Amino acid sequence: MNQQSPLAAGNRQSLQGFAPRHFNWEQRGAVGVITLNRPQRKNPLTFESYAELRDLFRTLCQVDAVRAVVIQGAGENFCSGGDVHEIIGPLTQMSMPDLLAFTRMTGDLVKAMRACPQPLIAAIDGVCAGAGAIMAMASDLRVGTSRSKTAFLFTRVGLAGCDMGACSILPRIIGQGRASDLLYSGRSLGGDEALNWGFLNRLVAPEVLLDTSVQWAQEIAAGPSFAHAMTKKMLHQEWALGVDEAIEAEAQAQAICMMTQDFHRAYQAFAAKQKPEFKGD
Repeated sequence: MNQQSPLAAGNRQSLQGFAPRHFNWEQRGAVGVITLNRPQRKNPLTFESYAELRDLFRTLCQVDAVRAVVIQGAGENFCSGGDVHEIIGPLTQMSMPDLLAFTRMTGDLVKAMRACPQPLIAAIDGVCAGAGAIMAMASDLRVGTSRSKTAFLFTRVGLAGCDMGACSILPRIIGQGRASDLLYSGRSLGGDEALNWGFLNRLVAPEVLLDTSVQWAQEIAAGPSFAHAMTKKMLHQEWALGVDEAIEAEAQAQAICMMTQDFHRAYQAFAAKQKPEFKGD
């Protein structure tokens, strides 16, 4: 949608001046960088950071200036999951209605990540456990290091492995058998194994993890953002469709993309033997 459209009012937002309280946010051109910033505790989540992250991803649905997002942890770890003292302890004292409100809120974070149109890249180093592993799983792409350790450790604390969509999403990334291994055992998946299993898309040295992830995000951001958003939507939506329904849905999606100026720019650039400059409209 063009910024001059009368529909922009109320349907488009800016993150200029955005300063979250419970994590860091930086915008590098068209790439947003989220940093979970509690390195002394391996970047655990709190009730407040769950909610603030959820709200950011919901807002990103209306932000054209951000075309891709990188998620990382400060220090040498990604995220250790829910904070033991600030979340796990209080949960043991809550009533069932409050517990359900909490688990629905955490699930809403994953829903918001999957619904936001920007491709999400998780930059994973060190510990990536519990809800941290879920955030990595819910991202579209994952870059890790050989020292990264991803663990869906819910059964280790007496909970089911079916947390925040894990039993639905994880098998689609690595397969049913491998997902079962991780969700029943709660064991750590090392970087090399995670790459071999397809959980990680790329494996790099720790010192270049963020730069590699941001560069990849910048390459994506330079592409046709409307078409990328459509690709992400169809990848998610087609999980619940039969093949015939998926083919029809993709026919409609592709016809819509053929109406964009980016599609026409790509043709004109190809005809002129030039590289297209995509603008997202």
